[in-house]
Amino acid sequence: MANIFPRWTNLLPLKIAVGAVTVAAGVALAFTYYATPKTLRVGYQPSQPIPFSHKIHVDQLGLDCRYCHSFVEVSGHSNVPTGNTCWNCHQHVQKDSPKLAPLHREMDPNYPGYDGKPIEWVRIHKAPDYVYFNHSAHVNRGVSCQTCHGDIHKMETVYQAEPHSMGWCLDCHRAPEKNLRPLEEVFNFYYDAEKYVATHGKELGVETTKDLGLKLKEQFDVKPKTSCATCHH
Repeated sequence: MANIFPRWTNLLPLKIAVGAVTVAAGVALAFTYYATPKTLRVGYQPSQPIPFSHKIHVDQLGLDCRYCHSFVEVSGHSNVPTGNTCWNCHQHVQKDSPKLAPLHREMDPNYPGYDGKPIEWVRIHKAPDYVYFNHSAHVNRGVSCQTCHGDIHKMETVYQAEPHSMGWCLDCHRAPEKNLRPLEEVFNFYYDAEKYVATHGKELGVETTKDLGLKLKEQFDVKPKTSCATCHH
């Protein structure tokens, strides 16, 4: 009896299987990259109601983070400054700048269009609702703003510099000594660990930046957990 199907169809199931595996692998690889915080969050840079420049305020003028983000050392979250905080300076400085119109509408009763409504800043860094993160617990144990937010003092417009993913956080929890600073250096954006060791290493009994990190870890009694319950309460 003659064959109903041509000979090449003998390999058809194998070809289909190979094709299906290839497509599935491609989808999996694409998902692991394009659906991760590194892709979805890093670089997020929305426009703000007022084009606030950290480079001008922090890098050039030397404004301390805690002047605007006043809760960061005592609260679980870092607050966005109120209009009053901005108005303390800008009722006198650059007061005629059109860029500050939203601030005048909130704070100046004599300004045309005054409505007293708070400025609606666009939030950039946000952990999921099911994640617990405490700012004060970190900055009071030697973790700098730069560790999580990058060189924010040089940003004309703030963007998310780190993924803030679970894996990224766990990397730090497993080896916190890599990111610890003396408490007086937490808000110093120009901190240089090597220079610090060269200046204070002898009195602290450390010779390298690694030694310093381990020394601070012991001094601050830093014992970060890596279990699910650490952040997922």
